[in-house]
Amino acid sequence: MTLHVGLTGGIGSGKSTVAQLLGGLGAVVVDLDEVARDVVAPGTDGLARVAAAFPGAVTGGELDRAALARIVFAEPAARERLEAITHPLIHAEAERRTADLPGDAVVVHDVPLLVEKDLGDRYDVVVVVAAPEAVRRARLRAGRGMDDAAIDARLHAQADDAARRAVADVWVDNGGGLEELRDTVRDLWQHVLLPAAAASDG
Repeated sequence: MTLHVGLTGGIGSGKSTVAQLLGGLGAVVVDLDEVARDVVAPGTDGLARVAAAFPGAVTGGELDRAALARIVFAEPAARERLEAITHPLIHAEAERRTADLPGDAVVVHDVPLLVEKDLGDRYDVVVVVAAPEAVRRARLRAGRGMDDAAIDARLHAQADDAARRAVADVWVDNGGGLEELRDTVRDLWQHVLLPAAAASDG
């Protein structure tokens, strides 16, 4: 059976870098953020359903993400309605993209809100990428130009390390440099994920 890996981590942890490294080693990486954008792309059934449910969220045949955000963040029930539309579409599209893989494939789902949405049980292995808060803050300032207020808002909206540890099968410490991370990810691939894929295929 295909091994399904849930990869997550807080903003600034380096999760996307780990996904890229795993892809380079042979994993099939499915970026759930990308899938979420695709299912509401112009001309899709998903976009039509969002337009019907949220008047004003679609203009010129395209999703107005800022307008939609104002609607759903102002009212929890609205966010639930949106998720009821998009989540089944996202899940189905992710399944479609990985349907014809060989039995020993390692599929890594890059899932930013895996912990927050309680999705850990969907995966054979949950990998959490972490880094000290000071390191994450420095990365966000340098790499994304975020100020302290914006960083605070994002950090406080996400799960903390205790919640992530509770679901993690593998904890990747990314507090160091890129070469150190490469070595860690290579070990993860060779000594954890490939053996697990071989065992599940057997």
